[in-house]
Amino acid sequence: MRYRRFGRTKWEVSEMGYGMWGMAGWSNSNDDESLRSLQVAVDLGCNFFDTAYAYGNGRSENLLGQIVRANPEKRLYTATKIPPKTLQWPAAPESKLMDTYPPDYVEEYVHRSLENARLDQFDVMQFHTWNDDWMRDDRWFYKLDDLRGQKLIQAIGISINRWEPWNGVRAVRSGQIDSVQVIYNIFDQNPEDDLFPACREMDVAVIARVPFDEGTLTGTLTKDSKWPEGDWRNTYFVPDNLIPSVERADEIKKLLEAWNREHETRITMPELALRFILGNDDVSTIIPGMRKTSHVESNVEASDAGPLPRELQEKMKGFRWVRKPTPWSQ
Repeated sequence: MRYRRFGRTKWEVSEMGYGMWGMAGWSNSNDDESLRSLQVAVDLGCNFFDTAYAYGNGRSENLLGQIVRANPEKRLYTATKIPPKTLQWPAAPESKLMDTYPPDYVEEYVHRSLENARLDQFDVMQFHTWNDDWMRDDRWFYKLDDLRGQKLIQAIGISINRWEPWNGVRAVRSGQIDSVQVIYNIFDQNPEDDLFPACREMDVAVIARVPFDEGTLTGTLTKDSKWPEGDWRNTYFVPDNLIPSVERADEIKKLLEAWNREHETRITMPELALRFILGNDDVSTIIPGMRKTSHVESNVEASDAGPLPRELQEKMKGFRWVRKPTPWSQ
């Protein structure tokens, strides 16, 4: 495992972090299997774990707390998120800060998350949704800064809405946040335009989420893929999304197969997706979802392999896909 500096905090975090949504919000998750996978990740050098209150109403936070307590000799960095009071994902353009994250509500959920995890402190506390217009009202910052003064949190972050990387640049440039979490992958390269340069200038850490585009960039989905009833992916992968996503992923798969033949390599689709992100020095850590030990092992191997060869990295830039939020994109 390799490590990168987490912005101005100067923490050295594993470039392969651990996204914990799948442990509570997706079907077929099992707590015992999740804890085994988390421990394997720790053993292989992973030290950054990202969860949220909304992931099972604290269930995922509880698992994180268990793994932290099981490894007292290791420095594990913990990040969670406050859910919007409106329960609206993503934040609507017309949403107001006082309706979504009023100060008393923010404080209540920081304490709830700490109780769920049975921890004294989280390293990073993030808003689970964001609207840059909220920068006009600084009560959100003063409340989190007060909680930081109480040593309940160490750093402040935001999680940027899907396909809106521009909708966080103002927060970054304010100097009031320490990290941004944003979708960044072979398809979604837009953060490179404005967000990443701002983070570089302000020394704000970048947490890259959804490296596999919710599954299409693993190369395992088809145009007929279905999930059990109640699984979030049924509402996300509507035909308007699933079909073009699979078609584009299939084009990448063909290119990769040709590359492997020509260069006598065995790069897999998931490895390709992760190593593409590792090719960008602006990224502090990637947080793929890992519910099984096999996922952990293969993703850590991608870190060991490092960024893609320059020529292959450039080829992936041709798959940039500019998408706009829709009612199903959440």
